[in-house]
Amino acid sequence: MIRLVIAEDQALVLGALATVLALEDDIEIVARAEDGTSALEYVRQLKPDILLSDIEMPGLSGLDVAEAITGERLKTRVLIVTTFGRAGYLRRAMDAGVRGYLLKDTPSDALAAAVRKIAAGGRAIAPELAELAWDAPANPLTERERDVLRLADEGRSNKEIARQLDLSPGTVRNYLSEASSKLHASSRIEAGRIARDHGWL
Repeated sequence: MIRLVIAEDQALVLGALATVLALEDDIEIVARAEDGTSALEYVRQLKPDILLSDIEMPGLSGLDVAEAITGERLKTRVLIVTTFGRAGYLRRAMDAGVRGYLLKDTPSDALAAAVRKIAAGGRAIAPELAELAWDAPANPLTERERDVLRLADEGRSNKEIARQLDLSPGTVRNYLSEASSKLHASSRIEAGRIARDHGWL
């Protein structure tokens, strides 16, 4: 039996994924998470074979969770199912050790087949995205620059970002300036847009 945790912040999509996969005789849904933080906790506690996760969720993104799983050397394999076919997201997913990357319009039988393939040690990438991975430029941002820029992109002030990340406002300004410079952006807003468009946030 393949033990699966599903992480998806849209309740309808979460329910649909769980319903479709629960029909398979060899797949068991052991938990459902509506945000990345809960997903990571379920993985730590339940040690499922696979985490099927969206990318953009409250708290930690699906890619943040994948990076944490790899960093903590947990054995759970990650399958991303998303609406985002951006090269930057796919590149970051591969760098994070993700074993599968599919789009949400994938037919249910293909999704179940991907789960089985990953559980058996293989990889599953949507054919239409496979070539993107080779063309994707590397993310120029450091992890801390990404954290700061993500919060700025959400509309947080430098003081709010500083409080949340336990930094000084001056350090936050420096990170935003450095990120904008790397992305050849004229402002933090433009830097956030560029990073988002490339899937780097």
